[in-house]
Amino acid sequence: MSTADDVDGVLITGVYGTGKSSVAAEIAETLERGGVSYGALDLDWLTWFEVPGMDDATGRRVYLANVADVVRNYLTVGVRHVVFAGAIRDREERDALQVATAMPLRVVRLEVPLTEIARRLQTDPTTGRRDDLQVATRWLSDSVGVGVEDLAIPNEGPIQNVATQIIEWLGWMR
Repeated sequence: MSTADDVDGVLITGVYGTGKSSVAAEIAETLERGGVSYGALDLDWLTWFEVPGMDDATGRRVYLANVADVVRNYLTVGVRHVVFAGAIRDREERDALQVATAMPLRVVRLEVPLTEIARRLQTDPTTGRRDDLQVATRWLSDSVGVGVEDLAIPNEGPIQNVATQIIEWLGWMR
């Protein structure tokens, strides 16, 4: 079992369409090939539920409890590094996630021009992704999520290069 002293996490964040899930998956693949103990978690899936009449605060508590449970299960089997992918709006959300994970958490915000985000999201066949483009446009114009990061990097090149840059910054392959 891993202990709080030998684990840490990274949150890959950014507006919708910046490639958070893809970069997190590439980081996970790279760590696996390198024999590094890791867990990966796309936070969107832990917020994907609906209960008519449920308020936002209750939904947020369920989400954070889900995160805490998954992380606890990962640590029980010896995971040392956890890669999270998810959009966060502000430091309050960052702090709440860090409390739920009970581990040091560094944040990398991916930056992608709106034209590229539009290209990525407009080709997705789901209605939700087209709605995400409107949210991404609003977040970018209002600078939502800016300033929550420890590192901001562009995600316009090959995903392997972005993942490698993040892993090197984290020092996880030493």
